[in-house]
Amino acid sequence: QVQFVESGGGLVQPGGSLRLSCVDSGSGYRAYAMGWYRQAPGMQRELVARITSAGATEYLDSVQGRFTISTDSTKSTVYLQMHSLKPEDTATYYCNDALVPVEPWGLGTQVTVSS
Repeated sequence: QVQFVESGGGLVQPGGSLRLSCVDSGSGYRAYAMGWYRQAPGMQRELVARITSAGATEYLDSVQGRFTISTDSTKSTVYLQMHSLKPEDTATYYCNDALVPVEPWGLGTQVTVSS
């Protein structure tokens, strides 16, 4: 069974930075594309960024230019580097297959942007 474990969230001030990490708990899962999702209170879960096995990346318009998704050399860890964070970025962030997400979702990591 595939399980993704997210980490790196926290409380930051507006304009701050965080780097989120995602590992697959040793399952060796490989997807055509991995993505970072987020869900804010009262909102639908949305795909924030994705990276394909070939290294191509795409971003939600609202985070374009501020967030960067990447992997390590073995593609065993997926990162989301976040800069210039805004209060509207506050959400629980999850990683999963960007094409067909695997159930169950992980616990996610909380990002809170507030003064």
